[in-house]
Amino acid sequence: MKGHRWADPLPWALLALVGLTWGMPTLKPLFAAGFPALDRPMYEQDSFVALMAAHIGLVAVSSAVSVLLGWAAGVFATRSAGLAFRPLIETVVAMGQTVPPVAVLAVAAPLIGFGETPALIALAIYGLLPVVQQTVAGLSSVPAGVLEAATGLGMTPFQRLRRVEWPLAWPVILSGVRTSVIINIGTAAIASTVGAKTLGSPIIIGLSGFNTAYVLQGAVLVGLLAVVVDLGFERLMPKR
Repeated sequence: MKGHRWADPLPWALLALVGLTWGMPTLKPLFAAGFPALDRPMYEQDSFVALMAAHIGLVAVSSAVSVLLGWAAGVFATRSAGLAFRPLIETVVAMGQTVPPVAVLAVAAPLIGFGETPALIALAIYGLLPVVQQTVAGLSSVPAGVLEAATGLGMTPFQRLRRVEWPLAWPVILSGVRTSVIINIGTAAIASTVGAKTLGSPIIIGLSGFNTAYVLQGAVLVGLLAVVVDLGFERLMPKR
Protein backbone atom coordinates (compact mmCIF):
# COMPACT_ATOMS: atom_id res chain seq x y z
CA MET A 1 0.00 0.00 0.00
CA LYS A 2 2.85 2.34 0.91
CA GLY A 3 4.64 1.59 -2.35
CA HIS A 4 1.45 2.32 -4.26
CA ARG A 5 1.31 5.83 -2.75
CA TRP A 6 4.90 6.50 -3.78
CA ALA A 7 4.00 5.44 -7.33
CA ASP A 8 1.19 8.01 -7.57
CA PRO A 9 2.27 10.50 -10.29
CA LEU A 10 0.09 13.41 -9.13
CA PRO A 11 2.12 14.43 -6.03
CA TRP A 12 5.36 14.17 -7.99
CA ALA A 13 4.01 16.25 -10.87
CA LEU A 14 2.63 18.83 -8.44
CA LEU A 15 5.94 18.96 -6.59
CA ALA A 16 7.81 19.47 -9.86
CA LEU A 17 5.40 22.23 -10.90
CA VAL A 18 5.67 24.13 -7.61
CA GLY A 19 9.42 23.61 -7.43
CA LEU A 20 10.09 24.86 -10.94
CA THR A 21 7.66 27.78 -10.60
CA TRP A 22 9.40 29.07 -7.49
CA GLY A 23 12.90 27.84 -8.27
CA MET A 24 13.27 28.54 -11.99
CA PRO A 25 15.61 31.54 -11.39
CA THR A 26 18.03 29.25 -9.55
CA LEU A 27 18.49 27.32 -12.79
CA LYS A 28 20.03 30.33 -14.53
CA PRO A 29 23.57 28.84 -14.46
CA LEU A 30 22.19 25.66 -16.06
CA PHE A 31 20.51 27.58 -18.89
CA ALA A 32 23.62 29.74 -19.30
CA ALA A 33 25.74 26.61 -19.74
CA GLY A 34 23.20 25.06 -22.09
CA PHE A 35 22.82 28.19 -24.23
CA PRO A 36 26.19 29.95 -24.09
CA ALA A 37 25.39 32.13 -27.11
CA LEU A 38 22.53 33.87 -25.27
CA ASP A 39 23.25 37.07 -23.36
CA ARG A 40 20.11 36.59 -21.24
CA PRO A 41 19.43 32.89 -20.72
CA MET A 42 16.80 33.43 -18.00
CA TYR A 43 13.45 35.19 -18.43
CA GLU A 44 13.38 37.92 -15.77
CA GLN A 45 10.78 40.47 -16.96
CA ASP A 46 8.19 38.92 -14.62
CA SER A 47 8.37 36.34 -11.85
CA PHE A 48 7.28 32.85 -12.85
CA VAL A 49 5.06 32.75 -9.75
CA ALA A 50 3.12 35.80 -11.00
CA LEU A 51 2.91 34.35 -14.50
CA MET A 52 1.64 31.01 -13.15
CA ALA A 53 -1.02 32.73 -11.04
CA ALA A 54 -2.16 34.86 -13.98
CA HIS A 55 -2.24 31.84 -16.29
CA ILE A 56 -4.30 29.78 -13.86
CA GLY A 57 -6.69 32.68 -13.28
CA LEU A 58 -7.22 33.20 -17.01
CA VAL A 59 -7.86 29.50 -17.58
CA ALA A 60 -10.18 29.26 -14.57
CA VAL A 61 -12.41 32.15 -15.64
CA SER A 62 -12.55 31.24 -19.32
CA SER A 63 -13.17 27.56 -18.53
CA ALA A 64 -15.96 28.46 -16.12
CA VAL A 65 -17.67 30.44 -18.88
CA SER A 66 -17.19 27.58 -21.36
CA VAL A 67 -18.55 25.00 -18.93
CA LEU A 68 -21.63 26.98 -17.87
CA LEU A 69 -22.54 27.93 -21.45
CA GLY A 70 -21.72 24.44 -22.71
CA TRP A 71 -23.85 22.75 -20.07
CA ALA A 72 -26.76 25.09 -20.74
CA ALA A 73 -26.53 24.51 -24.50
CA GLY A 74 -26.16 20.75 -24.07
CA VAL A 75 -29.16 20.46 -21.76
CA PHE A 76 -31.31 22.63 -24.05
CA ALA A 77 -30.32 20.55 -27.09
CA THR A 78 -31.52 17.36 -25.39
CA ARG A 79 -34.89 18.71 -24.24
CA SER A 80 -37.98 18.39 -26.42
CA ALA A 81 -38.06 22.16 -26.96
CA GLY A 82 -34.46 22.20 -28.17
CA LEU A 83 -34.19 19.06 -30.30
CA ALA A 84 -34.83 21.04 -33.49
CA PHE A 85 -31.94 23.37 -32.58
CA ARG A 86 -29.45 20.59 -31.81
CA PRO A 87 -27.82 20.53 -35.28
CA LEU A 88 -27.51 24.32 -35.23
CA ILE A 89 -25.98 24.36 -31.75
CA GLU A 90 -23.45 21.66 -32.64
CA THR A 91 -22.52 23.45 -35.86
CA VAL A 92 -22.03 26.80 -34.14
CA VAL A 93 -19.79 25.44 -31.37
CA ALA A 94 -17.82 23.40 -33.91
CA MET A 95 -17.23 26.55 -35.93
CA GLY A 96 -16.02 28.26 -32.76
CA GLN A 97 -13.20 25.73 -32.43
CA THR A 98 -12.26 25.70 -36.12
CA VAL A 99 -11.52 29.42 -35.95
CA PRO A 100 -7.99 29.76 -34.54
CA PRO A 101 -7.81 31.63 -31.21
CA VAL A 102 -5.17 33.88 -32.74
CA ALA A 103 -7.76 35.06 -35.29
CA VAL A 104 -10.27 35.80 -32.52
CA LEU A 105 -7.60 37.74 -30.63
CA ALA A 106 -6.66 39.67 -33.76
CA VAL A 107 -10.27 40.75 -34.27
CA ALA A 108 -11.19 41.34 -30.62
CA ALA A 109 -8.10 43.23 -29.47
CA PRO A 110 -8.57 46.32 -31.71
CA LEU A 111 -12.28 46.47 -30.78
CA ILE A 112 -12.16 46.03 -26.99
CA GLY A 113 -8.51 46.72 -26.21
CA PHE A 114 -5.48 44.66 -25.35
CA GLY A 115 -5.14 42.57 -22.20
CA GLU A 116 -7.10 39.76 -20.63
CA THR A 117 -10.58 40.53 -22.01
CA PRO A 118 -9.99 39.46 -25.64
CA ALA A 119 -8.09 36.43 -24.35
CA LEU A 120 -11.03 35.42 -22.15
CA ILE A 121 -13.41 35.69 -25.11
CA ALA A 122 -11.17 33.60 -27.36
CA LEU A 123 -10.58 30.88 -24.76
CA ALA A 124 -14.25 30.69 -23.74
CA ILE A 125 -15.29 30.20 -27.36
CA TYR A 126 -12.54 27.68 -28.03
CA GLY A 127 -13.43 25.59 -24.99
CA LEU A 128 -17.13 25.22 -25.77
CA LEU A 129 -17.08 22.31 -28.23
CA PRO A 130 -15.97 19.43 -25.97
CA VAL A 131 -18.31 20.55 -23.18
CA VAL A 132 -21.36 20.75 -25.46
CA GLN A 133 -20.52 17.52 -27.29
CA GLN A 134 -20.03 15.45 -24.15
CA THR A 135 -23.04 16.97 -22.36
CA VAL A 136 -25.25 16.06 -25.31
CA ALA A 137 -23.66 12.60 -25.60
CA GLY A 138 -24.01 11.89 -21.89
CA LEU A 139 -27.62 13.00 -21.57
CA SER A 140 -28.59 11.24 -24.80
CA SER A 141 -27.10 7.97 -23.56
CA VAL A 142 -29.46 7.66 -20.59
CA PRO A 143 -31.68 4.62 -21.31
CA ALA A 144 -35.26 5.41 -22.29
CA GLY A 145 -36.53 2.86 -19.78
CA VAL A 146 -34.90 4.76 -16.94
CA LEU A 147 -36.50 8.01 -18.08
CA GLU A 148 -39.92 6.34 -18.32
CA ALA A 149 -39.52 4.92 -14.83
CA ALA A 150 -38.60 8.34 -13.44
CA THR A 151 -41.65 9.87 -15.12
CA GLY A 152 -43.83 7.08 -13.76
CA LEU A 153 -42.64 7.92 -10.25
CA GLY A 154 -44.11 11.39 -10.71
CA MET A 155 -40.88 13.33 -11.23
CA THR A 156 -41.08 16.66 -12.98
CA PRO A 157 -38.79 17.20 -16.01
CA PHE A 158 -36.40 19.22 -13.83
CA GLN A 159 -36.35 16.58 -11.09
CA ARG A 160 -35.71 13.88 -13.67
CA LEU A 161 -32.80 15.87 -15.10
CA ARG A 162 -31.27 16.64 -11.70
CA ARG A 163 -31.82 13.31 -9.95
CA VAL A 164 -31.63 10.78 -12.78
CA GLU A 165 -30.17 12.04 -16.07
CA TRP A 166 -27.36 14.23 -14.73
CA PRO A 167 -25.91 11.66 -12.29
CA LEU A 168 -25.96 8.92 -14.94
CA ALA A 169 -24.43 11.19 -17.59
CA TRP A 170 -21.88 12.77 -15.22
CA PRO A 171 -18.82 10.64 -16.19
CA VAL A 172 -19.26 11.58 -19.87
CA ILE A 173 -20.00 15.23 -19.05
CA LEU A 174 -16.93 15.48 -16.81
CA SER A 175 -14.72 14.10 -19.58
CA GLY A 176 -15.83 17.02 -21.76
CA VAL A 177 -14.94 19.51 -19.02
CA ARG A 178 -11.56 17.82 -18.61
CA THR A 179 -10.79 18.11 -22.31
CA SER A 180 -11.92 21.74 -22.44
CA VAL A 181 -9.76 22.82 -19.49
CA ILE A 182 -6.65 21.04 -20.80
CA ILE A 183 -7.13 22.68 -24.20
CA ASN A 184 -7.43 26.08 -22.55
CA ILE A 185 -4.27 25.60 -20.49
CA GLY A 186 -2.23 25.21 -23.67
CA THR A 187 -4.12 27.78 -25.71
CA ALA A 188 -3.90 30.43 -22.97
CA ALA A 189 -0.20 30.79 -23.76
CA ILE A 190 -1.02 32.75 -26.92
CA ALA A 191 -2.93 35.32 -24.86
CA SER A 192 0.41 37.03 -24.31
CA THR A 193 0.30 38.17 -27.93
CA VAL A 194 -2.35 40.73 -26.89
CA GLY A 195 -0.68 41.85 -23.68
CA ALA A 196 -2.08 39.37 -21.16
CA LYS A 197 0.44 38.09 -18.63
CA THR A 198 0.59 34.30 -18.86
CA LEU A 199 3.18 31.53 -19.03
CA GLY A 200 3.13 32.27 -22.74
CA SER A 201 5.04 35.52 -22.14
CA PRO A 202 8.51 33.90 -22.12
CA ILE A 203 7.45 31.69 -25.04
CA ILE A 204 6.29 34.60 -27.22
CA ILE A 205 9.28 36.78 -26.32
CA GLY A 206 11.61 33.84 -26.83
CA LEU A 207 10.21 33.07 -30.27
CA SER A 208 10.40 36.69 -31.39
CA GLY A 209 13.95 37.06 -30.04
CA PHE A 210 15.25 33.62 -31.08
CA ASN A 211 15.79 32.79 -27.40
CA THR A 212 15.23 29.05 -27.03
CA ALA A 213 15.88 29.17 -23.29
CA TYR A 214 12.88 31.45 -22.74
CA VAL A 215 10.70 29.14 -24.84
CA LEU A 216 11.76 26.10 -22.82
CA GLN A 217 11.11 27.82 -19.50
CA GLY A 218 7.56 28.76 -20.45
CA ALA A 219 6.76 25.54 -22.28
CA VAL A 220 7.91 23.27 -19.44
CA LEU A 221 5.69 25.07 -16.93
CA VAL A 222 2.67 25.04 -19.27
CA GLY A 223 3.18 21.32 -19.89
CA LEU A 224 3.54 20.52 -16.19
CA LEU A 225 0.42 22.54 -15.35
CA ALA A 226 -1.56 20.58 -17.95
CA VAL A 227 -0.26 17.28 -16.55
CA VAL A 228 -1.17 18.21 -12.97
CA VAL A 229 -4.68 19.36 -13.90
CA ASP A 230 -5.26 16.27 -16.06
CA LEU A 231 -4.18 13.98 -13.21
CA GLY A 232 -6.46 15.94 -10.89
CA PHE A 233 -9.43 15.38 -13.18
CA GLU A 234 -8.53 11.69 -13.28
CA ARG A 235 -9.12 11.61 -9.53
CA LEU A 236 -12.59 13.09 -10.04
CA MET A 237 -13.63 10.53 -12.63
CA PRO A 238 -15.98 7.91 -11.15
CA LYS A 239 -14.33 4.54 -10.51
CA ARG A 240 -15.61 1.70 -12.67
